[in-house]
Amino acid sequence: MAQLHNRTILITGASSGIGEATARELAQAGANLFLGARRTDRLAALSRELGDRIGWCALDVTDATSFDGFVDAAEERFGRIDALVNNAGVMPLSPLASVKRDEWKRMIDVNINGVLNGIASVLPRFTAQRYGHVINVASIGAHMVVPTAAVYCGTKHAVRAITEGLRLEHDDIRATLISPGVVATELGHDISDPALAADLSEWRKKSLTPDAIARVVRFALEQPTGVDINEIIVRPTAAGL
Repeated sequence: MAQLHNRTILITGASSGIGEATARELAQAGANLFLGARRTDRLAALSRELGDRIGWCALDVTDATSFDGFVDAAEERFGRIDALVNNAGVMPLSPLASVKRDEWKRMIDVNINGVLNGIASVLPRFTAQRYGHVINVASIGAHMVVPTAAVYCGTKHAVRAITEGLRLEHDDIRATLISPGVVATELGHDISDPALAADLSEWRKKSLTPDAIARVVRFALEQPTGVDINEIIVRPTAAGL
């Protein structure tokens, strides 16, 4: 297994949930981490807790300029970028008949354009150094569709296709798709339908904790350079979905 000590890894959506858990897991492995999210107070607190190898800055993944600045700041801090974990995402579920166009647009902007902005920001560097790793955190929704999640699942299917396209286009850049099942995080806190919010709480009675996904991220990163873990689905043992 490759050592993560002194490797520089960028994580989006790092202020809570899977992103925060991944930061904790990779910090234990000795990686240099650069964390991005909108809630900078949480990033600052996490950075203080994890130590000197941690940097951070405000990040809006939907804004290409913001993402470029995030990557530039990481490179300035650590001198090199080895991997990007595209983790930020939103999930305001609703039936299509509710016609919540603003929520649909938000999911497309964060879940698809956010991933593309990240790839666009790191890919020139990875191509020049002939090495790099992009890990996209998707969802079990990248492999199935359920009622009320048509748009969300559509965004995650897109991320799966983008990840595979990146893999096929570059022999020396690794691309990994991680598709969690139900995880106990803040994802879905913005569901505006009370019945759907209650359904999500019911689903989460059988859920993973974020550290389970963090360990999978570490597993993918620790493979030797010539080994690319393409796709991993991770679900609770008892889960129906």
